[in-house]
Amino acid sequence: MPSKDRPSPPAGLSWRWCRFDALTVVELQHIYAARQQVFVLEQQCIYLDVDGHDEAAYHLAAWSDTQRMPVAYARLLDPSEKYAEPSMGRVLTIAAARGTGLGRELVRRVISGSAEAWPRRGIRISAQAYLDRFYRGFGFSAVGQPYDEDGILHVEMLMPQAAVRVAI
Repeated sequence: MPSKDRPSPPAGLSWRWCRFDALTVVELQHIYAARQQVFVLEQQCIYLDVDGHDEAAYHLAAWSDTQRMPVAYARLLDPSEKYAEPSMGRVLTIAAARGTGLGRELVRRVISGSAEAWPRRGIRISAQAYLDRFYRGFGFSAVGQPYDEDGILHVEMLMPQAAVRVAI
């Protein structure tokens, strides 16, 4: 529930959780546009976003009636695609939706989807280090030391299987 100090999530919000092959070409175009807007333009991170892993992932997008791009998005890679566990990544909310609680809802939904798809698996992420506390709130804990990835400090984090059930 929004407070006086927190803006409300965008109106007319609908969530879509699907495999890569179920995305329409228009949805995929708008997802890539959102990822480029946040990671390449806003964070000034030059990297190959279309990395060949999208095909082995679930995709979760929050779509608003007032926006072409998804207002929030994340992908969940299959186990063994990047790590032994499923791996959440490309987590974003567009600038207009930040501070609304949408990012927390996004992560909660990805965790829930992972628990449904792989009930006995934890989740591993490569998180931007400044979001350590945010992810700890869901049950993730850092494993290893922070490292530079594309000019941004990251930390590998793991949510064990038991925490996945608790988080949803």
